[in-house]
This record gives sequence, C-alpha cells and structure tokens, in this order.
Amino acid sequence: MVQFSRLTLKDHLRETHLFNQRVVFAAAVVILLFIALLARIFYLQVIQHDHYSTLSEDNRFTLLPLPPTRGLIYDRNGILLAQNLPTFTLELIPAKLSNLKETIATLETMVNITAEDKRRFYKLVKKRRRFEGIPLRFRLTDEEVAKLAVNQYRLPGIEINAELTRQYPHGALASHAIGYVARISEDDLQKLDTTRYAATRYIGKVGVEKAYEEILHGEVGYQEVEINAQGREVNVRQGTLPIPGKNIYLSLDLNVQRVAEQSFKDYSGALVAIDPSDGAILALVSLPTFDPNLFVNGIDTDTYKELNESPTQPLFNRALQGRYPPGSTIKPFIGLNALDYNTITPEKSINCPGYYSLKNDERHYRDWRKEGHGHTNLLKAITESCDVYFYDVALNLNIDKMHQFLGQFGFGKQTGVDLRDEATGLLPSREWKQRTQHQPWYPGETLITGIGQGYWLTTPLQLANATAAMSMKGHRWQPHILQASHAVGQDEPEDFTPVTLPDVNIKSPDNWELIINAMHNVTRDAHGTARSIGLNAPYEIAGKTGTAQVYGLKEGEKYDAKKVSKHLRDHALFIGFAPVQEPRIAVAVIAENGGGGGATAAPIARKVMDAFFEDQHEEAE
Repeated sequence: MVQFSRLTLKDHLRETHLFNQRVVFAAAVVILLFIALLARIFYLQVIQHDHYSTLSEDNRFTLLPLPPTRGLIYDRNGILLAQNLPTFTLELIPAKLSNLKETIATLETMVNITAEDKRRFYKLVKKRRRFEGIPLRFRLTDEEVAKLAVNQYRLPGIEINAELTRQYPHGALASHAIGYVARISEDDLQKLDTTRYAATRYIGKVGVEKAYEEILHGEVGYQEVEINAQGREVNVRQGTLPIPGKNIYLSLDLNVQRVAEQSFKDYSGALVAIDPSDGAILALVSLPTFDPNLFVNGIDTDTYKELNESPTQPLFNRALQGRYPPGSTIKPFIGLNALDYNTITPEKSINCPGYYSLKNDERHYRDWRKEGHGHTNLLKAITESCDVYFYDVALNLNIDKMHQFLGQFGFGKQTGVDLRDEATGLLPSREWKQRTQHQPWYPGETLITGIGQGYWLTTPLQLANATAAMSMKGHRWQPHILQASHAVGQDEPEDFTPVTLPDVNIKSPDNWELIINAMHNVTRDAHGTARSIGLNAPYEIAGKTGTAQVYGLKEGEKYDAKKVSKHLRDHALFIGFAPVQEPRIAVAVIAENGGGGGATAAPIARKVMDAFFEDQHEEAE
C-alpha cells in the first residue's frame, strides 16, 4: 500500500511580518549608529577643535636640532691644540636605493670602505628611518669626494655632506692632557641630557676634552621644519641659532711639553711641571702616548686592540693614575719632618757603614753605596742621598709622626686637579695596614718608609705638587690646567681663579731654608747626586734624585742592572725647582726602569727647565 507525504503549506503572512520587524530593527540600529557618528563628529570638530588643531599643526611642523660648534683649545701662548675642520661624509639613504649591498659594492670601487665602516653602517640601518641619511664613510679625501661627485648622477641614493670634525693638529703630543672626543655611545646616552645633545655626534672622553665638556660643547639650536605625512622635510621656517662652545686656554706650554716628551727618548714614564706660584700645570707628560685623531670617528677594532693590549700601556695616563714608590725623592720631606719634631738637629751626625740594623735583628738594611758614607749629617745625607741616615731618622720619628706630617703635602690624597680619574696614591700608616691587611706595623717597615719604599706610593702629579709646596715654603695651590675661557662675542677671556690649599705648618720657618739649601747642594756640590744638571746652568736649581725598586731583593742579594730584565730595573726619579730663591717651575720626573735618578731623570728635568726659561726670556723680549 503506497503512502503519500503530507505537504506543508507556507505562511506568507507570518513571514512578511517577521521580515518587516527585522527591517525596522536594522533601520533603528543604523539610525542610532549615525546619531553616534554625528555626536562623535560634533565632539571632535567643535568641542575638541582647539586640541586637535594643535596636534595637527605639530604633525605638520617639527623642531630640528642644530649642533653647536665645539670650542677650540689653545695652549698658554695661543698655539692651537684642538680645532674643528670641515670634512666630508658619505651618507646613504636606504629608501632611495633598490639594492643596498650592490650600491655599497659599487662605492667600494671608488672609495676605501673598511669592514668596520660596513659593520657600523648596518648597525645604524636598524636604528634609523629609511629616508634618513646614514653615514658610511667619514673624512673623505678630496680625491674621493671628486670621484663620488662625478658618479653621483648614477647613484641617486648617496649624499656627500660637509660637517665640522674635531682634529688635533699636533697628533700624539700632549694627548694625555688634551684627551679626545669620540662618537656618543649608548652608555653616554644614559647619562646625558638628550635634549642638549640632540644634534651632537661627539663628546669628550678623556683629558681636558672630558673635564671641560660642559663649556666646550655649547648650546643646541633649533630650526622649525615643515614635514609631510611620511615625515620628510618639505619646507624650512624660522629657528634659533646654536650657541658655540667657549674656547679655552690651557696653562700648558706646548714647547716645554714637546721638549719633555722628546727628552725621555725610549723610556716610558711621566713628568709633571707646575708653576709653584699658582698651581698652573706647565707640562703633563705620560709616555708612551697615542694619536687622539684615531678615536674621533671611531677607531677600528684592530688598532684599538693593539693600543689596549700593548705591554707599554699607551692609553694609561701615568701622570695622573700611575702609582710609584717615591724613593729617595722623599728624603727632603722626611728631613723637614724630623727637624719639626726636634728628632734631629742640622749638626747631628751618624756613622754610615753601608748598612743599618735594628736591635735584636740580624737583618741588614743596606745603603745604596756599599762602602757607606761615613759620618753624615742632614746636609750630607740629602746631598749624597744616604739611606742609613734616613733609616735612623725614620725609626726615631716613627710611622705615626711621618704619616701626620707628610699628609700636609698631599701625599696619599687626590690633589683636586681639574682633570678626571686622578689616583690617590698611598701614604701608609698603622691604621691603614690593620684595616687592609689585618696585621700590625713593624719597625722594619718604618725604616724603608723613610727612604720612600715599602707600601708608599705616589702619583707624579702628587710628587710635583709636593715639590712646588716645598719650593714655596709650605704655601700650596691646587693644580690646574685651565688658564682662561673665552666665549664667542666676549671682549676678553675669563681668567681661571687658582684655588689655595691648606699650608704646611711647621714650628720653625728657618727649617725651610735648611732643607732647600740641602736640595740646592744636590745640584751644585761635587758629591751631589744630580751635580751634572747644575753645571753651567744660568739659574740655580734645587732638587733630589731617587731610585725606586721594582722588585724586592733577598737578604744578601746584590742588584746588578746588567743582569736584570729591563722591565724589572729600578725606576729613575727626580724632583726639583728653579730658581731656588724665586721658584717659577717645579718638576717631578719618573723614568720607568731608567736606573739612577741622577743619570736618567735629572737630565730630563734640566732640559724641561731650560725650555721653560728660554720661552720666558723670549716672551720678555
């Protein structure tokens, strides 16, 4: 039996009603959305009109920072030490280049592009916008600029831009004093006022360039620039010109500096020359030195590695950071110390058999002269540099009196010089040893402290400043290298105001004359350890030689320079000032592994003094 399915008939009336409901709902939603849109438009266009109008204007105009011209650096005689030269830079605009690598390959056929240049360039590509110029090569030569200019029509994405770049015309001369600038690093950005350095690529890294960055840099300027939606410049409007940095004049005498550096010949070491009357630094030498021009636009990795890993440490500023035993140069200060405490009298003498022994101690503390000096008083002890005499003086003084008195000369402290990264040196004491080594102080350590050995360490700058204080009979100045600054538009330079330090207080002023006379004897007496530099000198020199051991000798062991490796030979030292009665220059010299102070260091000081007085004579004429 066949069954037929029942057909369901459609309800057209119900469907029509449902459709009409949906149309009404949709229309209501559209109307509500339209009302909301109109409300939003009214809010933006009317209520928030001023706000968004300002934002729109800001999007159309931007302030472009303009770098200030860095101040110049001169020596005391107006000789230019650091200048700004116009140089050409090759820049690429990635947005205009179809193939960056091919373009660079083509440029390599025209100019020298190193692997370091490319590494730096690709690093900047990741950080800059594609339509900005990115430097590929700095300091293009005239020949390279010509080649690029001729081919620029077929390389639309390259630009040759001129800018001022730091340059040091005297190269390595005085580089540790002047320092150098280099490109601002990410570490620098963490410390800098980014607004002030918005357009600056370089910053002082060491030396004067770093110490006086604040006044050398200047103030950034701004130019209002109209830009399009892509951020490209389309029009330049008004702006504020940058304010150039101040030019500065150093107290350095470049001729004296040159003579000083040349006088060391092949020795490493340091020299500091100071004007005792105001603390002005006349020469600041650290050898070996380096060419600061290498750092300005980024030193290549191999060259920096060679400088940084060299055993001679050319990047290390020995004048400020080198710490050396002062050796016998300290004996005049110890003698003054003993006179002040009445431990000795000028006439008191002791017998020097060539060694010194403590009670109940079999060890012999040797004198530099094997046969000794015989009967020796203070004058003879300083003139001939008798170790035994000062062993006895130190023992009778004790370490406490020495530490207290000698601290007045600035030993063991920073001098406060207007340069960065100065070391402190070390003036030992009982308290220091107990605190750092948890050990008591022994009498034998007092003996060797009396001749500037043992724990005692000083920087060449400290030693020069103490010598200046000795020459001025206790009056002290804070060393400084800035002499004056001169702002653009200013009529006259603004002189630096020297800073006085606390005087060295002694009970009897006559003791100054006793010690200075003994130091004068060092260069004029037939037995003086620096008699050679006093010969035929047109001015009177007071000084003291010194020898500082690099390594300790065992009991009974003899020192033979010929059998010792060069890097283990004694350091040669000399301190001195001239003229004796009216000092105008005080010098401290340290020639590393130079042996005797009289043979190596003292002649260097004499040449520096000669150069200084020759310059003074020429100025007077």
